[in-house]
Amino acid sequence: MFERRKTGSVVCRSCGRLVGVTEESCYNCGAWNPGLWGFAPLLRRLGYDLGFVQIVTYGCVGLYLATLLYDPANIRMDGMMSILSPSTESLLVFGGSGTIPVFGFGRWWTVLSAAWLHGGALHILFNMMWIRQLAPVTATLYGVSRLIIIYTVASITGFVLSSVAGIPLTLGASAPLFGLFGALFWAGRRTGSSELGRQAMIYAVILLIFGFLWPNVDNYAHIGGFVGGLAAAYLLDPLKRETVGTMIIALVCLLVTALSVLVSIVTA
Repeated sequence: MFERRKTGSVVCRSCGRLVGVTEESCYNCGAWNPGLWGFAPLLRRLGYDLGFVQIVTYGCVGLYLATLLYDPANIRMDGMMSILSPSTESLLVFGGSGTIPVFGFGRWWTVLSAAWLHGGALHILFNMMWIRQLAPVTATLYGVSRLIIIYTVASITGFVLSSVAGIPLTLGASAPLFGLFGALFWAGRRTGSSELGRQAMIYAVILLIFGFLWPNVDNYAHIGGFVGGLAAAYLLDPLKRETVGTMIIALVCLLVTALSVLVSIVTA
């Protein structure tokens, strides 16, 4: 059960149809590397995204609870989006980004950690709902390793732009989520799927307009995330297959992101 398959057929990680282990793409759904180098029987049990949604969900929820428990006396309830909002001190300790942490305290690594923090119960609820919708689709088109790279790059570009633009404190998974919108838009253009690209752009624009109408929404992070996701998708190219190199880069991205949270807590 845990051995690598080198010959024969396996079930495609995306559509569930039988496909050759060595096939570059699935003849049915078009997913790249459907056999996952022979490990598909084991890894496909984690889902289309090989567990990335679970990693993001559990990571964000765990850190959200940790920020609440760190300073329970100052949990805020002053508005719809601030229901069960962690204190400013708690968010700074766990890796919130923005002008104050990055330029005031020199905590440059928070452009990674901030994507895993949230400022309220509704904030994290909406973002986790979107990650469950966008990540599997992006993984099907680009592969899970490139999904992780796009997500990480969008986090960096989103929070760098926010910090440069003068946002004092910013956080949330919406920056990398907008990066997935950018990646899906480019996939639609690159593969000729105009409907996919159109839908991705429509959702991105609607959410961006909503951000301008709703108070305390960091649209700089959204715009920066979209641009970063679009640029990363352009470089990675959905028409090319995944490689071992992109898988290694993806693992490095996850490791560095985890370290950014740890360093934030240790150096707080």
